[in-house]
Amino acid sequence: MNTGTEHPLSILANEAYQAFSALGFEIAMGPELESEWYNFDALNVGKDHPARDMQDTFWIKGRPGDVMRTHCTSATGRALEQAGSEGRLPGAFISIGKVFRNEATDITHEMQFFQIDGIMVGSIEDGVSLSNLKGVLTDFYKKMLGEDVEVEFRPSFFPFTEPSLEVFAKFKGRWLEMMGAGMLHPQVLKNLGLDPTKVQGFAFGGGLDRIAMIKWGVPDVRLFYQGDLRLNQF
Repeated sequence: MNTGTEHPLSILANEAYQAFSALGFEIAMGPELESEWYNFDALNVGKDHPARDMQDTFWIKGRPGDVMRTHCTSATGRALEQAGSEGRLPGAFISIGKVFRNEATDITHEMQFFQIDGIMVGSIEDGVSLSNLKGVLTDFYKKMLGEDVEVEFRPSFFPFTEPSLEVFAKFKGRWLEMMGAGMLHPQVLKNLGLDPTKVQGFAFGGGLDRIAMIKWGVPDVRLFYQGDLRLNQF
């Protein structure tokens, strides 16, 4: 009798959790229907930021102030806020879950997809640094895509990190954009109840689906959500 197999995104999510758990990260959970505060405001995303437009975010009719989360940093932010209030820092948190974007679909874009978001914060004396961030992500991508993968960090801008970086991985001879990252902006730390003169840390976030497409050569991200049994071979 044939038995069922795990979906490739489930396989990859479990591998990612194992990789980050080995580095001391705790799993953070959060709601898919999120408040505007944790999805945008707490992360220093201004009221006039284009991500808040109805063309980019699913706002909930009859529930002002609620959105379908556009990332999982809302979950790691909640975990960091609670850890800080309980005096449990330094701390590191990772969340992998479904996120939603109001955008047109094509072979590389879908209205729903899975994202990996992580945060590590400690006291100034703990010295959580950009070097730590680079080490964590380099280790992660080598575990996901193989030891021969090259990882590169390029300057960028995000409202919730300063300085900010884009992370690229060279896989089978091609440089591919993987995620955004950087040192947490002081205002984000303040918004989550922490004192930026006493603590510092980094954050990162990117698509799990993108890693799966690269790793297994899946040509169309939409295939992950169509019940295509050909994907259950990995």
